[in-house]
Amino acid sequence: MMPASFASAGPESKQRRIVPLPKGIVAMQTFIPDSSVVSDVIPSPNFGERNKGRQPDMIVLHYTGMPDVESALTRLCKAGTEVSAHYVVLEDGRILQCVQEAKRAWHAGVAKWAGEDDINSCSIGIEIINRGHDWGYPDYPLRQIAAVIALCRGIIIRRGIAPHRVLGHSDVAPARKKDPGEKFPWRSLAASGVGLFVEPARIEPDSEMLKHGAEGDDVRALQQALADYGYGIAVSGKYDHATTEVVTAFQRHFRPEKVDGIADTSTLATLHALLGILPANAHPLAAAG
Repeated sequence: MMPASFASAGPESKQRRIVPLPKGIVAMQTFIPDSSVVSDVIPSPNFGERNKGRQPDMIVLHYTGMPDVESALTRLCKAGTEVSAHYVVLEDGRILQCVQEAKRAWHAGVAKWAGEDDINSCSIGIEIINRGHDWGYPDYPLRQIAAVIALCRGIIIRRGIAPHRVLGHSDVAPARKKDPGEKFPWRSLAASGVGLFVEPARIEPDSEMLKHGAEGDDVRALQQALADYGYGIAVSGKYDHATTEVVTAFQRHFRPEKVDGIADTSTLATLHALLGILPANAHPLAAAG
């Protein structure tokens, strides 16, 4: 284990990191963490300034999607990968900070939400250690989720982040991402004051549905409703591949019991219930078809 300064200690501290630095990561000057729940700081060189002085008003949650902690930290903290996050939450509930909140971490990639397309400049990115869909997608441990909630609650208080601005990577990049996925307990987070959630409408067998290939006013209304919530979707009246991807992302977050990209009555009812509690000033302009 490489000796280095602990998150809350000065540079002369004799304490050691709670997690060894993986090979290839250069030890950097540490900083005082922004959150009191941080266990240690492992600085990443992969960050920049927030564009136009933008202050973060969004939290984006990710899973790491890598087989182990070491490979995840290497990707997030090694120069040249061009990937980073502000925080990493380990499976045992310990929390690392890699980028200061004032800086622009590189976690969202090509993404869009509520008319904004520089999500990195307006958000704080939190990576949650989980192997993800490509590596068996295990359940999230309760201790880890408790840590995510504690971390998010502090950020929300400090930054004044609204519930509807706590999102998953798949929400802001539905064509590319699945994380944090349908196993992530958004319901539990919302019950603890983190994020917006409504109880999903019951799934009715053989209910009416919209799916790929459909066209018309009903599809247009669906696309408009998704755009009104914030999803980056064109309102074209055609249920195309992009619409399927957005519906799938919506289901992963808000109706995880069945994720198939088909807008059945349960999906539609859940979407409209969310819109019913969304603040009036939160509605973005829909994209033109």
